[in-house]
Amino acid sequence: MGAGAFSKPKIMTLEDQWLQQKEKTLAWLRVGFSVAAILVIQLNPERVARFPILSYTFLYSFLLYSLLILYLTRREKADSRKIGLVTTCLDLVWISAMVFSTGGSRTPFFVYYLFPVITASSRYGTKGGLLVALVGVALYGFVRYLRLSDRPLGIDIFIIRSIYLFVLAYIFGFLSEFEKKQNEKLMALYKTAGEVATREERQRIARELHDRLLQVLASLTLRLEACRGLFLQSPAELSNELRSMEEAARSSMAEIREFLAGKETDALPAGTLMERLREEMKFLRDGLGLRVVLESEPDELTLAPEVEQQLYYVLREGLMNIARHAQASRAEIFLEHKEKTIRGELKDDGVGFHMPSIKNSGNGLGLGAMKERIEKLGGTFSIETAPGKGTRIWFHVAADAG
Repeated sequence: MGAGAFSKPKIMTLEDQWLQQKEKTLAWLRVGFSVAAILVIQLNPERVARFPILSYTFLYSFLLYSLLILYLTRREKADSRKIGLVTTCLDLVWISAMVFSTGGSRTPFFVYYLFPVITASSRYGTKGGLLVALVGVALYGFVRYLRLSDRPLGIDIFIIRSIYLFVLAYIFGFLSEFEKKQNEKLMALYKTAGEVATREERQRIARELHDRLLQVLASLTLRLEACRGLFLQSPAELSNELRSMEEAARSSMAEIREFLAGKETDALPAGTLMERLREEMKFLRDGLGLRVVLESEPDELTLAPEVEQQLYYVLREGLMNIARHAQASRAEIFLEHKEKTIRGELKDDGVGFHMPSIKNSGNGLGLGAMKERIEKLGGTFSIETAPGKGTRIWFHVAADAG
């Protein structure tokens, strides 16, 4: 079997689809012109008095040709550019033949030259339209002098009609080029919007994976380190800790599966923010010896589910950062729900860090995700730190945001 049997079908761009739709419209218009030409002759049979057989041959063959082009443009694999080039040439030839056979200078079909001029202008712009107009004028002039008529066309009328074709070619060509430029701008905007949307989606996925997976892995890493001390000292506690880690891993795997399947998952059941924070504190205290103080006003907070979930991600990330990097002995969390605003603060007595170096190193994904989540709620997020002076993070959000 040849390699061509496995070739992928060509994917049509938006420009190709637009060109194909244009050719379909022009094909229907050509059919309309061909039908109108036959009706004109039926109503005025004297137009074909001199060459009746030749006239009917060109008129009906033009109709068949128009129907063939209509059929070709309706096919999905039609090459609109080739069809446009071929039909421009054939239109000029067929119309000239109709003009010659149906009355020469007195034929009503001179106006049919407008069709290839307008279509060429719409396809190729001003230069293409003017070139086709020039060819059309040359063919019309040739037909005028070749077809001997009882009432020859005056040179003044010939010049006026020629100018008419050139003016229309210029006008439609100018409009076509303007339309093309606008389409290019729209395509550029569309491409830019698509790139922005793709970048935002990647950032969202990275943030979700960081919060749902990486934080769990970080927690499991810390717990494994704690298990070293329990291995010989307290086998019972070690067993409980391993069981807890197993449950956390299974829960995280299920959550990631739902996320990859496009399902919305809530990592934090409504109304359990304080409870989950206390669980994190217990592990940090018992497993790592880090003392964490949690205070809130009032003692139990009533927040919108979206706000509660985002705050949980932010505070959990902050606690994991303290446990992994701060070398701190104490951390404090303070949450205040006053009127319609939530004020939060997380600080530690650790080694701190130099903010510019974190940004330049690319290791600030966690801090960036925290900031993005607070700003997503319409709040403000700030970090205050310095080497040897610990770290303080605080934020303000609306209690009913999201």
